[in-house]
Amino acid sequence: MTEPNIFNQLLLWPILNVLIAFYKGFTFLGIPGSFGLAIIAATALIRLLLHPLTSSQLKSAKKMNSLKPHMDKLNQLYKNDKQRLQAEQLKLYKEMGINPAAGCLPLLLQFPILIALYNVFFQVLGQGNIDKVVADINKIIYSPLLRINSLDLSFFGLNLASRPSDWQKIGWWLLLIPVVTALLQFWQTKLMSPANVPTKNQDLIRQLADKNEKDGKKDEDMSSMMQKQMSIMMPLMIGFFAYSFPVGLALYWNTFTVFGIIQQVKVNKSHDKK
Repeated sequence: MTEPNIFNQLLLWPILNVLIAFYKGFTFLGIPGSFGLAIIAATALIRLLLHPLTSSQLKSAKKMNSLKPHMDKLNQLYKNDKQRLQAEQLKLYKEMGINPAAGCLPLLLQFPILIALYNVFFQVLGQGNIDKVVADINKIIYSPLLRINSLDLSFFGLNLASRPSDWQKIGWWLLLIPVVTALLQFWQTKLMSPANVPTKNQDLIRQLADKNEKDGKKDEDMSSMMQKQMSIMMPLMIGFFAYSFPVGLALYWNTFTVFGIIQQVKVNKSHDKK
């Protein structure tokens, strides 16, 4: 964390300073659970700063998802003619005013920031040696005003460095954290799932698809099955991480996910009105 490399200096250290600034502010106000609130506030701030990029990426992904049923039909119809398939796909993109690459750049720009945000919380919560963490933090703060003498990781009676995997020592209720994390992730995944949204050339696609109805049904069933499996496996995987990692990381992830759900709901409503 204290090594002066490009990643730390450009991303990790600034985020850590923001986190400590929130922590100092909440502590000064005498608010209990200051570090947990600092995690929520820092995550919310980063999410708000990323909002324009995230919104662009989600809108692009929503448009692409709305075309998935029709793209599947085209793949069925022209699976033996790659050139015709590419031409029809480009035609569909042009008709719907979609740039397939539009969602990639915002995602690429967000990714390093999200990694840095995760690393900050993991470095602080996962070391187990609070004195060393405090000493390391004081080495990289930007202002003497942010210097800390201790770090209180309690959050409404729970130590943010504890892990749900230690529930036998702490209490069974700790298992609720990975369950809530998995459910929130499942909700977000469902909101991002493609729906059958009509397009201008839907009738043409349906007429052509009748020629390959038997093969098309098999391909569609396979695609649907894979999509359902992913919508279950991803939340389970995130839930397992929440079970194994410190509670503070689950707090960060759930805060990030809740903001993502709110943003996705707004994007979906905006898209449905069109």
